[in-house]
Amino acid sequence: MKVALINTSDAGGGAPEACMRLLKALQLQQVDVTMVVQHKKRNERLVYTIEKTALDKARSKFNFFYERLPFIAFQERDKSVRFAFSTANAGTDISQDQVIQEADILHLHWTNSGFLSIGDLKKLFALNKPIVWTLHDMWAFTGGCHYAGDCDHFLHQCGDCYFLRKPDADDTSHRGWLRKMDMYTAAKNISFVTCSNWLGQVAQTSSLLKHASIRAIPNPIDTELFSPKVKAAARTKWGVNPSAKIILFGAANINDRRKGITYLVEALHHLKNNYPQDVAVEIVIFGKNKHFDITTLPFPVQQLNIISQPADLAEIYSLADVYVSPSIEDNLPNTIMEAMACGTPCVAFNTGGIPDLIDHQQNGYLAEFKSPADLAAGLNELLNLATDEFAIAGRDKVLREFNNTKVARQYISLYNSILKEGGV
Repeated sequence: MKVALINTSDAGGGAPEACMRLLKALQLQQVDVTMVVQHKKRNERLVYTIEKTALDKARSKFNFFYERLPFIAFQERDKSVRFAFSTANAGTDISQDQVIQEADILHLHWTNSGFLSIGDLKKLFALNKPIVWTLHDMWAFTGGCHYAGDCDHFLHQCGDCYFLRKPDADDTSHRGWLRKMDMYTAAKNISFVTCSNWLGQVAQTSSLLKHASIRAIPNPIDTELFSPKVKAAARTKWGVNPSAKIILFGAANINDRRKGITYLVEALHHLKNNYPQDVAVEIVIFGKNKHFDITTLPFPVQQLNIISQPADLAEIYSLADVYVSPSIEDNLPNTIMEAMACGTPCVAFNTGGIPDLIDHQQNGYLAEFKSPADLAAGLNELLNLATDEFAIAGRDKVLREFNNTKVARQYISLYNSILKEGGV
């Protein structure tokens, strides 16, 4: 059984990281697996890139801008939605690449940003190979948005999209919905996987996937790499106050609207004004930050910027007393899983797939959705009331539910079932 995992990149966000972790988990189970990407950023022999020449790289850049620029120039409502909507009208046909041709199963992940257009996906479906598609957001069943927010148009037919400057019944989102409907008509053997139970439930209600085969399988994590480190040593290495209570926040891009930085600012002010602490509180932030002004936070802040090495991340999680995720739209956040694996309890909004990870007041705190006051209450509780039992319970849950072996075997079972059904 040869499996081709397909993702835009092998690094640089939640989906690439999740796909890379699955690659390694399947490899440990002796699966013949290759990851096919547009952009290869790591020195990993099992990752195959379509960018073999300078011309290939130039074509990839062209596709990215060809898809993005018309949306920016004529359609986006404002800059906040610039990368929240993908038309997938430009990409590269990989259907004839050797890895794709030799694969028994094509396993799609996140393929936007000019990698695969809807037409390119349709060509993959036309190969009549079994397809598994792991959804890392809602894009596969919307007219183009990655997260729909309060909009429920995907339940029927997309159109009148609030992401667009001039929404109407036959706008870009509606045309995208029609193109996907046509694409799925050509798909004869496709199984969908969602990383969280929440996303699976939402997908099942959508007009495009309501009759599809959908099951939830979480992302895996290396629980030896992401494990508790010595707090004092980690703080010394990273120059963090050894005697302060440390609140940690991080994201690939902390300015991403979905990551809820504005709620965090308000929650931290609420924490300072309403919950006096017996020792100093400090904030540590990691991730790309181009615009956020850290002086708006009411506590001393240390920025660690982009952290690319998992071993470094494990140390950073371990030096914190609590990890906070103010995300308002998320599937199964790697950061929360990583923090729990490192024995750091988490506070987050009760939304999306986050309840798959956090058990309220058992291994962390689920705050009322979009309530900075409750987020502050959760921070206060974890800073002052959480015992080692929270840390132990959190890590135990990750060891039990998200380990490499368990997740890989769930996928292998799915692969075998669809190969058997297809007579392969």
